[in-house]
Amino acid sequence: MTKPLVALVGRPNVGKSTLFNRIVGERVAIVEDIAGTTRDRLYYDAEWTGREFTIVDTGGMEIIPGSDLGQRVRQQAEVAIAEADMIVFVTDARDGITPGDQEVAQVLRQTSKPVVVAVNKADTLNQNLSATEFYRLGLHDVYGISALHGKGTGDLLDAIVNSMPKPAEAEEQEEEPGVRLALVGRPNVGKSSLLNALVGQERSIVSEIPGTTRDAIDVEMQVKGQRFVVVDTAGVRRRGKIEVGVEKYSVLRSIRAIQRANVVAVLIDATEGVTAQDTHLAGYAVSETKGLLFVVNKWDLVPQTNEVRDTFIAQIRSEMRFAQYAPIVFISAQQHLHLGEVISAVMKIDEARRVRISTPTLNDFVAEAIHTHGPSAYRGRTLKIYYVTQVKVNPPTFVFFVNDTELIHFSYQRFLENRLREAFGFEGTAIRLIFRPKQKEEGERQSVRVR
Repeated sequence: MTKPLVALVGRPNVGKSTLFNRIVGERVAIVEDIAGTTRDRLYYDAEWTGREFTIVDTGGMEIIPGSDLGQRVRQQAEVAIAEADMIVFVTDARDGITPGDQEVAQVLRQTSKPVVVAVNKADTLNQNLSATEFYRLGLHDVYGISALHGKGTGDLLDAIVNSMPKPAEAEEQEEEPGVRLALVGRPNVGKSSLLNALVGQERSIVSEIPGTTRDAIDVEMQVKGQRFVVVDTAGVRRRGKIEVGVEKYSVLRSIRAIQRANVVAVLIDATEGVTAQDTHLAGYAVSETKGLLFVVNKWDLVPQTNEVRDTFIAQIRSEMRFAQYAPIVFISAQQHLHLGEVISAVMKIDEARRVRISTPTLNDFVAEAIHTHGPSAYRGRTLKIYYVTQVKVNPPTFVFFVNDTELIHFSYQRFLENRLREAFGFEGTAIRLIFRPKQKEEGERQSVRVR
């Protein structure tokens, strides 16, 4: 089941980013922190009182001089509302209710999704009392907070998680056979063109399945006897030029698609190279432990020489250091160039995600790895790994039972992951390593670490 998506909306400079940082950096734990990714992502997986969710800072609803205020604010608010499971409407206690706030509130009143109003910068008693003014917006859950100092944010987070569907109420989703592939990338990178090309060339059975996000549909097809469900985050039917304001929220659709997929293809424009948004999307796919493929589209628009290709590969490997295992393919969706390589790569990644390794084989592997490069001592103590077992596939998940989880250094965890990849493959997919403490009792098996 996908994590609930919580969107922070509001005008510029009301403190949305401060509230975002407060939620992901204080009492709320960041689920994944992937080394090498850009640190200014606008979305993170977070947790409060045991409930996990994805928090998204949608950016300020900025009014461009000369534009129609109502139309632009309404457009931006509607996109955020369509994608999120619940909305946190951030306002400013010092400014009071502004025309921009009123326009957003008018849209929010028409949605059936939960909405809470966070009246930020209510640092003093008088400012906190003035937060009651925002009940005039017709949105009944109003909380005076100070995102900077953390005042009232606990109550706000309680309201957020209480508004989410309870786990028991959530629809059970059994894993379906086949591959679920998400096509993600910046606007106009060629996602729809690739989907149309794949459907047109490879299909034997095709059906359109309504997606869970606006403007997105799932297309089911059979390829060489394999079931494929392809999610196009931009929608197959283009709706004309994307407005500037709406582009800011395309990431919400990508998050949904990534969470619902087991393999993610990040499309990169060959005429523009790797951008920060490409890195953000790839980083999120890794944090969600998905299979990952880089698809360089519009390859027909650049010189197709080995030098250009090698330069592009080097740029991707440099910018995506956290995903060196992900394959790279070069295509032209418009010209139907190398589309078979996409299908082949996706099938190999899906196969790698379903590899299962026996416990004896894993423990022999770990013993050899430790013999080659043992962990360093920390404060006079050394990490001991008693045994390891694989507990899950899709993604491959391994549990290491150790003497003390605090002795796990990030670099040694990365060493074990790299050795697992060298020994067993896992090309194109993230893998999950979990470390749990185990007290070694008398008569129990010895640690696989022999020295």
